[in-house]
Amino acid sequence: QVQLVQSGGGSVQAGGSLRLSCAASGYITSNYSMGWFRQAPGKERETVAVIASGGTIGYAGSMKGRFTISKDNAKNTLYLQMNSLTPEDTAMYYCAAAPAPRSWFPYEYKYWGQGTQVTVSS
Repeated sequence: QVQLVQSGGGSVQAGGSLRLSCAASGYITSNYSMGWFRQAPGKERETVAVIASGGTIGYAGSMKGRFTISKDNAKNTLYLQMNSLTPEDTAMYYCAAAPAPRSWFPYEYKYWGQGTQVTVSS
């Protein structure tokens, strides 16, 4: 079983930065994809950024250049550094793990963190 425990998040003014962390435990192999997703009220959950098993990184269009996903394999921890935040980034953010090497969409992910709220004020 895989467990993902998130930390970080909170409230920030537009233009500010936040860092999210996701500590993983359990049976995660090198073939797993890991990613960050978000869901705003009334909207579907969307992909923010993903690290494929081979290390390839992908970002959703609006996050490119502002968000950085990274992984510390020694600590089994996934990070999301978010810069230049705007009110449109306000959402519940989730980390997730998929038992497949290259997964992008939320429905492909099996294990989820508890979520952390990010609120950006103008």
